[in-house]
Order: sequence, then structure tokens, then C-alpha cells
Amino acid sequence: MTTDSRPTGVDTPPTPDGPDTPTDPGTTQPATTHPAATVSYVYAISRAGSELDAKAAHLTGLEGGPLRTVTCGELTALVSSVPADSYSEEGMRARLEDLSELEAVARTHHAVIEAAYATTAALPMRLATVYLDDARVRSMLHERRTDFGDLLAWLDGHIELGVKVYADPHEAAAAPPAAAPAPDSAPTGSGRAYLQQRRAQRRQHRDAYRAAGAVAGTVPDRVSALARARVAHRPQQGELAAGPGENISNEAYLVPVERVAEFRQALAGLADDVPGVQVEITGPWAPYSFATPPTTDAGT
Repeated sequence: MTTDSRPTGVDTPPTPDGPDTPTDPGTTQPATTHPAATVSYVYAISRAGSELDAKAAHLTGLEGGPLRTVTCGELTALVSSVPADSYSEEGMRARLEDLSELEAVARTHHAVIEAAYATTAALPMRLATVYLDDARVRSMLHERRTDFGDLLAWLDGHIELGVKVYADPHEAAAAPPAAAPAPDSAPTGSGRAYLQQRRAQRRQHRDAYRAAGAVAGTVPDRVSALARARVAHRPQQGELAAGPGENISNEAYLVPVERVAEFRQALAGLADDVPGVQVEITGPWAPYSFATPPTTDAGT
């Protein structure tokens, strides 16, 4: 458990999609706590006086606990109480070792955020953003009031859409071949025939990845006029990469709500004529990828 106003944090992806792998918890100072002690877990930040106050009463947070809002000035935080020992730095490190438990925590965390964002503009907090008590939450809101206010204004009226491009050499190999020079004739089963087959497979594999890269390269140009900002995430691997083949491009776009249909239409059919390449659009999500202010170029 943290002993000052700084949160503990574990970066993790948004629900079905999002940031890719957890990182180490943020810097904290351990403290001895009574087993029954609780701390304040922060899910999201919004403007005071929004509909979030009424929404909180109908939401359930981690450990099945009720949610409440903690307000300071023009900002309000969506909060619930959680056991201090389970959500301290040491407790969260233990949860990182149990993927099923970590997934359950992440899903509840993000379900609360999505419900909040459906009501009003809300700034998603990192997984395991924990403070000693509500007084420390108010202090944090006061200290960061300018940053949070500016960021909420920047995000207002926008949602996040994900665009993923996949390369699938097996699908490309199964597609009807284009006209190509016939290979040198060689007896079936001969070493020469085997080498020709292996060369063809390597060529198909290479061509599929090149084609996927070319498709991915056209995405930003097609939607640049429809998105306020873009973030390129690390391609997903393993269980996080649910699409066909290998994820080679994983981008997030901040899109005005009224332009979502245009965004999807701009990418419709982009890879229909490219064997072994798939384009997936996910969302809309709360703007997890844009929860920190843009730096120099809002386009990246």
C-alpha cells in the first residue's frame, strides 16, 4: 500500500483489445496495515456535476463493492474501497502471477470505465491506481486539476477505435495462384522438387507479410482527416492476438463520435483483394490509449 499521494499502477490493455502486456507496478512505499483496512481505488476522472454521480450508485466495482464519487473543485473521481493487503504493491505483484485473477480484475476495472464513459467524458485511470483514502484522492485531484481539465476537454466528444492488420501466409498459400512462370519440371518426390516447394513456401510467406505491411501503411492516410490523434501500439502476440494469422500492426485512433461511421467506411474492403491479409476494426472504447496529453505531434 502506498504511503503518500502517489498511485500504484500496473499498465494493462483495455478490455478485449488494448494496451498489450502488464508492466511492473509503480513506485510505492510499503506500510503495515490491519487485515480489515481498505484503500481507495480510482477507476476514472470526470468533471464534477456530471451524470457520473448518479451513475456510480448503479455500478459495482472490484470485490463486489459499491462505487462512489470523490469530488474536489471541478473534478470528480469514480472510486471504490478495496482491501489494502490485496491492492498494495506486494498484493498486485502476486496477482500478476495469476493470469486468471489478473484478468478478472482488469475486466471489472474496464467494465466500470466503459459504463462511466457511456455517461460522460471520463479519463480512464491505469489498472491498480490506489490511494490511502479519499482525502488523498481529493489531494491528487487538486494537484493535477489543470492537466486533468485540459485532457478531459481534449477527449470530450471522442471515442477510441482500434485498427489491426494481420498476415496469414497459410491463407495466402490456399488462394488461387496468380499467373507465374512454371517451375522447372522435376520428378515428384525428388530432392529438386522438394527444394522448389520450399522456395515457393518461403516466397508465399514473405509476400504475405509484405502485402500486410503495404495494407497497414495505407491505413493512416485513409483516416487522417477523420481522427484527432493516432497511437501505434506494439503488435499483439499469443492469447491477446485473437485475429487470424499474426498481428503486424496495432493502432488506436481518437475519433469524433459523429465520424465513427465514416471512419469504418474509409477502411471497408481495404484488404478484400489481398490474400492472407485481414483488417480488423475494434471498439468503440473509452480513450485508454490517449489518457495522457499529446506531446509534440497529435498525429502520433
